[in-house]
Amino acid sequence: MAETIIGIDVGFGFTKATDGKDFLVFKSVYGEAVDLQYKEDLLSSPKNDEHLQIEINDTSYFVGELAERQSSSRSFTLDQNQFVSSSSKILVLAALSKLLHEPEQSIRLVVGLPIGHYRQYKEDLGKMLKGTHTFSAIDAQEKQTDFKVTVTDVRVLPQPIGTVMDRLLGTQGVPKSQRFATDKIGIIDVGFRTTDYTISDKGRYSERGSLTTRNGISKAFSKIGNKLKEACNIDIEIYRLFEAVDTGSIKIRGKAYDLKPITEKSFKQLATAIAADANTVWADDWDIDAIMITGGGGAVLAPYIESQLEGVVIPIKQDLDYRLHNVRGYYKFGLYTWRKKED
Repeated sequence: MAETIIGIDVGFGFTKATDGKDFLVFKSVYGEAVDLQYKEDLLSSPKNDEHLQIEINDTSYFVGELAERQSSSRSFTLDQNQFVSSSSKILVLAALSKLLHEPEQSIRLVVGLPIGHYRQYKEDLGKMLKGTHTFSAIDAQEKQTDFKVTVTDVRVLPQPIGTVMDRLLGTQGVPKSQRFATDKIGIIDVGFRTTDYTISDKGRYSERGSLTTRNGISKAFSKIGNKLKEACNIDIEIYRLFEAVDTGSIKIRGKAYDLKPITEKSFKQLATAIAADANTVWADDWDIDAIMITGGGGAVLAPYIESQLEGVVIPIKQDLDYRLHNVRGYYKFGLYTWRKKED
């Protein structure tokens, strides 16, 4: 029986995972688990309101929205070294606790790293995730499920390659698009902390045309947060601005603040910087056939970026949340790699 293949994209903003059937997205935030004295919902809970709690080595953590809502001390970092060494394992095991259907099983993982950190951290991340992990998942009714998961193989990819694999490979991991196998494609992957630029040249990764910058969507969020501090003298953690930016307003101590003007200005400025970086890093790659924009930040910035790029832009299919194209590509790459060896 083939081992389960899971793709996981641990981002600074959100962690995304899939087993090829189900998708999981949660904020990359965790904190200490506390004893909840009152657990009944005052009103019916939103459908995406997940109780995500795991215990590792006798330490219990709330993860995602639950940590944001209930934990007094929360961990959220934009530091890559701290993120890999301290946060990644907790977030990966939290994702596995939701996707695995058996408490004891062997799996294979495909994960990604920003291009600028790929060479430095790929071995550390692979070693940390490979092997046997014992942990527990606790649901909202305090039912505990003990897991013993053996990760037999880990593949670490440069993050934007996931989107290429998603377009190149079909749902069974079989190549389906000749264009991505024969053309030279530039990919702009706008994440929360970073933006990655890379080139897939006939399906091969191009080191020369690859770059990571710190022009992630968090840069725009920081500007929005600074404007709010000027207005109300309160520091708001940037991970708490997702919903506010999405809706265009935020309430602070009962007073509503319109975020649309500053959001529009910040997004335009960030998009200009991202497009300028792409045009510079690919200045010698005049033979690029087309460009793709992906990532969670790409979903909101694409309309601003496209008009400033030197090249033809391939629209991403709207069949999936923009944040999930990389992780779906990781899963397909896992199918292509491991199932091919088994045949």
